Amino acid sequence: MDPIQEKDDRGRPYPQYNGDSAMPVREISGTESPEVGPSVRTPEPMEADTFVFEAAWEVVNKVGGIYTVIKTKTEQTVIECGENYVLLGPYVDDTAKLQFEEQALPNDDHPFLAEAITAMRKRGVGVHYGRWLIDGAPKVVLFEVNSVLDELPSWRHDLWEKCKIGCPESDADAQNAVLFGYLISWFLGEYTARSDGHQRVVAHFHEWLSGVGLILTRMRNIKAATIFTTHATLLGRYLCADPAIDFYNHMSDFNPDKEAADRGIYHRYCIERAAAYATHVFTAVSQITADEAEHLLKRRPEVVTPNGLNSYHFAALHEFQTMHADAKKKIEKFIIGHFHGFLDFDLDKTLYIFTAGRYEFRNKGCDLFIESLARLNHMLKETHPDVTVVAFIIMPAPTNSYNVGTLAGQASTKRHQDTVAEIKSKVGDKIWDAISRGKMPKAEDLLDSADRVKLKRCIYSSQPKSLPPVVTHNMVEDPKEPDAVLANLRRCELYNRRSDRVKVIFHPEFLNPSSPLLPMEYEEFVRGCHLGVFPSYYEPWGYTPAECTVMGVCSITSNLSGFGCFIEQQVANPVGCGIHVIDRRFKSPEESVGQLTDYMYSYCNLSRRQRVNLRNRVERVSDLLGWSSLTVYYQIARQLALKKAYKHLKGSMHKTAKVREGLVQPVPVVRKSRDRFDIERLSLSTDEVPQNQLDME
Repeated sequence: MDPIQEKDDRGRPYPQYNGDSAMPVREISGTESPEVGPSVRTPEPMEADTFVFEAAWEVVNKVGGIYTVIKTKTEQTVIECGENYVLLGPYVDDTAKLQFEEQALPNDDHPFLAEAITAMRKRGVGVHYGRWLIDGAPKVVLFEVNSVLDELPSWRHDLWEKCKIGCPESDADAQNAVLFGYLISWFLGEYTARSDGHQRVVAHFHEWLSGVGLILTRMRNIKAATIFTTHATLLGRYLCADPAIDFYNHMSDFNPDKEAADRGIYHRYCIERAAAYATHVFTAVSQITADEAEHLLKRRPEVVTPNGLNSYHFAALHEFQTMHADAKKKIEKFIIGHFHGFLDFDLDKTLYIFTAGRYEFRNKGCDLFIESLARLNHMLKETHPDVTVVAFIIMPAPTNSYNVGTLAGQASTKRHQDTVAEIKSKVGDKIWDAISRGKMPKAEDLLDSADRVKLKRCIYSSQPKSLPPVVTHNMVEDPKEPDAVLANLRRCELYNRRSDRVKVIFHPEFLNPSSPLLPMEYEEFVRGCHLGVFPSYYEPWGYTPAECTVMGVCSITSNLSGFGCFIEQQVANPVGCGIHVIDRRFKSPEESVGQLTDYMYSYCNLSRRQRVNLRNRVERVSDLLGWSSLTVYYQIARQLALKKAYKHLKGSMHKTAKVREGLVQPVPVVRKSRDRFDIERLSLSTDEVPQNQLDME
């Protein structure tokens, strides 16, 4: 079923992998690290005879953060590459039905593409061609992985014979990676066999799930410039999840082969490491991930390609303040129901903070967050008893139903609202009847005895029988291993008592607009909050604080996240722009908790005017995170790959690329002296805030 000849253009057999290591033999041409020097200049526009393929398991298939990267980046890439850009991914029926529009093959516009797809279909492969229904509407080719399931045994054997990379039958993800990789390589072979001499081809692969395709493309000597992007190393994520390991201070001490084998992921690690070595250009999404890759994958990335977002600038600043006010009202509606009978705090002096992400308790910094909340609770009790903080923890975890107490509170609130609405209508009729007769209505005549009884029933039914729940669902807990979030909330005694100034709500489910509890989209919820807290221990990039920035919401991140490192490099005074980066790399956990607590406490001390000023400043930083600024590093990676694969090319790199130790990095755009966080400085008497914005905060 393999249409590619198993010898290179000189008639030699393809180089084999050393069976004792995941490292491919460096005889593969073009795998040496490029000599990047000061001579690199501004990149030239993508030429018409260059065709770009981008392969990832998350093309039209939402699994994790890579889906967001590709989906948001695509519009800008289409602008740069035009119709010479095609995404390659798996055909997953559930998502394809909603996001994919199948089209006829482009026999006239792109005959090589149409012929390659036709050739594979004739061999029984399910291949779909069409458009991804997102901004930019890129062309996509989706492969039905199950259509070649019969080939899995022979392809697994072939991968072992050529690369000495095994694929256990028990690992479904690895088997999908083999099938997907062989299909990609087959497709690229069919395409380049027809386009050779007419087009230059760039093949960009994301993460280990597409890595087999890159390895085969290089070993079969398919004429394509290859790029491999790691968004997070497999082994790094496993090592950081172990609380007994100080990962970042001992990266150089690990034996990657042994550590991967001990954790049962050696075959996956081999795919990832071989792809990193075989590619023409290796990239990582952040500086900290590049350091990690250098130690664990034994090759330093040539380019840092930061993740961006599609940011939208409002015509007037008050527009996003209005969106904040509208979203905050929905959150307050939920709060009134959740704290039914315990609503003895002023909602006008209540701040909403949150953390969100995958349920990786230590990696996401949830342990620091809860400990800091406990300390913040004590500090507010002593100094600001009139200020209340409601902290949300949005992390999906196993549940079996909604919490009865949570549902009961929302139901009681709804009944009371209906009762009040009914009485309000009657009172309005009585007032209208009185003034239509030319009389001034008397207060004692507006409520009759029946209405007073209804209102008293509402008040009496609000008497609390238990404390407001700290979790909105019934958790599926293992008695031998209690849920980490709940266990730490109990340890810190955060029970939502009346005296607590910090209230906690653990929502173990992604937000959904159809939820009976908190019917909101995640984006809308973020806009309604005041502060996002993400003190991650392991975060190769960190989309959650980046999303806060784009939406004008202040955030806390760490210098162990790619986003935190990026902000420290790009912005001279992040705190003054509403982004605080706590130090988790060079400080002890106790010191990091102290930093986090102090910043949250300082934020609670801000006046309404100061918070509005910070929101305005945060929104201005979003320019740094737009794909219109950041796709230049993908352009640089493509040009480097083309130079290595097509030796005769003369190209250049973008002027905003900085070369340091052979690594292309973003250049800082704002560098001034760093100022300490200062409440008085944030009063910003020179920044006038209209009264309507103050009313919205």
